[in-house]
Amino acid sequence: MPQSLSCNYLHVVFSTKYRQPLIDENIETELHAYLGGICNEMDCLPIKIGGYYDHIHILFNLSRKHALMKVMEEVKGHSSKWIKTRGEQYANFYWQDGYGAFSVSPSHLDAVVNYIANQHKHHDELSFMDECRGLYKKYKTDYDERYVWD
Repeated sequence: MPQSLSCNYLHVVFSTKYRQPLIDENIETELHAYLGGICNEMDCLPIKIGGYYDHIHILFNLSRKHALMKVMEEVKGHSSKWIKTRGEQYANFYWQDGYGAFSVSPSHLDAVVNYIANQHKHHDELSFMDECRGLYKKYKTDYDERYVWD
């Protein structure tokens, strides 16, 4: 095959450092757009970006040109620097060190889009940590509680 093709949909989740509720209504929409812009620049088509006061969900199609680790380094690094320029209240903004990344079948994209779109309603009853535990279980991901929270 002379052409390289790929279709790798990923649902990535990461939180603010120590899950601090720093993503408020003053910055949320603009942050989501900024994250989407970074994805676009890396040829990673963003499908849905959302989250809550202490974390972000990004559903995107991973470019065949970049490793996930590089994409996440760019997304988190650039957005953290950008947020700090948005006001004094964000001067100490940091993302957690890690992230969770889960592959999504094209046939399940609508369900994940809906899930991400309803984060505020969803988190009226569920913490970020419990949400992650559920994702790890759903995607059969082994994890050690000592190392997933910072």
